[in-house]
Amino acid sequence: MGPVIHVAGTNGKGSTCAYLRATAEAAGLKVHALTSPHLVRFAERIRIAGALIGDDELAARIDEVEAANAGAPISFFEITTALAFHAFAMTPADLCIVEVGLGGRFDATNVFARPAVSVITPVDYDHLEMLGPELSKIAWEKAGIIKAGAPVVCAAQDEEARAVIEAEARSVGAPLEMMGTDFDAFEEAGRLRLQLPQRLLDLPAPALFGAHQFANAGLAAAAILAFDPGFDEGAIGEGVARARWPARFQRLAAGPLAARACARGAEIWLDGGHNPHAGRALAAACAALTARDGRPLAVIVGMLARKDAAGFLAPFAPLAPRLFTTAFDSASAMSAQALAAAARSVGLEAAPAAGVEAALDAALAAPGPAPHVLVCGSLHFAGDVLALSPATWPT
Repeated sequence: MGPVIHVAGTNGKGSTCAYLRATAEAAGLKVHALTSPHLVRFAERIRIAGALIGDDELAARIDEVEAANAGAPISFFEITTALAFHAFAMTPADLCIVEVGLGGRFDATNVFARPAVSVITPVDYDHLEMLGPELSKIAWEKAGIIKAGAPVVCAAQDEEARAVIEAEARSVGAPLEMMGTDFDAFEEAGRLRLQLPQRLLDLPAPALFGAHQFANAGLAAAAILAFDPGFDEGAIGEGVARARWPARFQRLAAGPLAARACARGAEIWLDGGHNPHAGRALAAACAALTARDGRPLAVIVGMLARKDAAGFLAPFAPLAPRLFTTAFDSASAMSAQALAAAARSVGLEAAPAAGVEAALDAALAAPGPAPHVLVCGSLHFAGDVLALSPATWPT
């Protein structure tokens, strides 16, 4: 398979993987990648030497893995992971980027005795029914990807999570670099500064929008330098500036929703964030948008019933957006009415709508300047939006 960079955390895993892949490919490396979930098509989960796995190869590898499994009990994510690793082994590559599916310690991807680098993105509250409820327990699950002697590069953490990660690294003898202590990443004059112990990198602004992306891109840059201390700085800058990751504050420029918004002179953005930490990052990004031009903010939200809707929405309250709630095509989706009630519980006025198109029409029909529209609350919901037109399918 080649050397592996293994990535765990609550938020920012996919964006960090996108920066890692773009950076490695900018340096001319062949890169395999396993990420999850997919938004529109299953093949989005598996990249072979930079390209989504093809239909013929996918069918062949599924048959081979199912034959090897011989009917034994296996979960969807377990067989997906086996399929990806089997496909990786069939094609040479210089680097494999592997995103944890859930948690880390007991995740199906956690089979590497010594990854080239273990990366931990911000740890926060999510999937409490399986990983929590305490933040220290969630951090313990994430820290399970730390392996003896393998370098660990970690995002800035809440003190409770940080203590758990540091203890795990000490216990197995893994060298740990912690953002905010051993290195730092920050925005300055519109650029990304990566402060390392012996050098300062001056890099372009991240391609993905939002202040939180400076931290994600900086984490990825530090990880690629842990993988190869002599990694080309120009390739790091190119990767930071060109990374793409759909449904992470993605501006929609195609498809039926974008056409509706454009006709009104509005912008429409899409994000799959769905927990309180993501809500804080999204609210900050929206505040930056509205501060630029003073245009109003409209938020269309759909969430799964098991998520902390009030915790996700609370950071938006100071922005006083026009808020519309809706369900989507999932038996696990929260009803528009229940989601509106959660919004009201944190001081937000909310109007239920019968689908994302109806919600967007209502947002665009409001008087005043054309708004910034954010569609958010669930990766499943975001996937439904992207699936509306082949022009917006992830590639």
